[in-house]
Amino acid sequence: MSRTPTIRRATLDDVPSLLRLVEQYWRFECIAGFNPSRVGAPLRRVLSEDHLGAGWIAVHDGAPIGYLLAVYVFSLEHLGSTAEVDEFFVRPQFRAMGVGSKLLETAEATFAAAGCTNVSLQVGRSNDLGRAFYLQRGYALRQGYELFDKTFVTPEEVG
Repeated sequence: MSRTPTIRRATLDDVPSLLRLVEQYWRFECIAGFNPSRVGAPLRRVLSEDHLGAGWIAVHDGAPIGYLLAVYVFSLEHLGSTAEVDEFFVRPQFRAMGVGSKLLETAEATFAAAGCTNVSLQVGRSNDLGRAFYLQRGYALRQGYELFDKTFVTPEEVG
């Protein structure tokens, strides 16, 4: 890399660039239903309402190369506000160069400053590189638990 990437808080002006990265991430994770207009509305909302969460973008030579989006949740078990990394993606050609580490460190500092008691995230079962990345940074599998979810509204209905 010719210059060190810049990591900064994402703003509404970043939504078009973020949507291109989100599309790449969803393709990477095999998440169906990407539609820029549907995804753009909740993305703009989370970037506009600080109590919901926050986003960060990594830029190199003026081009977006990665992002991290987190949401805030209240947890009685964790005695307060927690952060959940909802989406985290670095373009493949920029991986293993410290970009992901800088994105995560920046987000974690914000979570701590906001009074979050912990941070959690999900990683695909087949994403061995992602799992190793998180384990190296102090994350641990939550033994004895599995993630369950239930959809009330399909992506096609959101809009």
